[in-house]
Amino acid sequence: MKAMILAAGRGNRLRPLTDTLPKPLVEVCGKPLIVYHLEKLAEAGIREVVINHAWLGDKIESALGDGSRWNLQIHYSPEPEGGLETAGGIIRALPKLGDQPFIVVNGDVFTDFDFHELVRQAQELNDRSELHACLNLVPNPAHNRSGDFGIDEAGKLLQQGDLTFSGLSVLNPQVFAGIEEGFIPLAPILRTSAEQGKVLGRSFNGYWSDVGTFERLQQTEQDAGCR
Repeated sequence: MKAMILAAGRGNRLRPLTDTLPKPLVEVCGKPLIVYHLEKLAEAGIREVVINHAWLGDKIESALGDGSRWNLQIHYSPEPEGGLETAGGIIRALPKLGDQPFIVVNGDVFTDFDFHELVRQAQELNDRSELHACLNLVPNPAHNRSGDFGIDEAGKLLQQGDLTFSGLSVLNPQVFAGIEEGFIPLAPILRTSAEQGKVLGRSFNGYWSDVGTFERLQQTEQDAGCR
């Protein structure tokens, strides 16, 4: 089983910090956000991780190396300046991810989510080949009051609801079948699959923060007890 960490974002709302530092290397309590993910993936038994990058990607590669310090093998998937959007970046990386369901983690979130659950979700998708994805959802944060999705009684994703996508998911490569590489967002693809009943939704009520602004970064450090 493999995982992908999405690390190609520019981090405009964290400028000027991200003018010289890629957003996934922004630190919470003295540790880069992306390192928390690498540690949790390794602890959950993952051994191969693909990381895409576009802005200051050389600094990401220099900071993380080949992943051996976490008992991981890291593969990098460089993208052109500006990136390829989420789906575009994943599609470019598919040759490195293989043909089985894989874990996807946004590089700029901070959470106490148990990554063993992502492994279990990947195994479920592997056993149920008709499914395209499993998304983990959190209660709507202040910056997304309108929400993204809901979950029905059968555990399938609904197009509307009072939950927000956490950036933690499992995807089946077949969700991208027939789509050529380019600048492609992920949400429309997932919504199409959800309409077909092919996407699972799971609710998570633990700690989660989208570290997208200085205010959220400061709040996250305060919540983590290092401020």
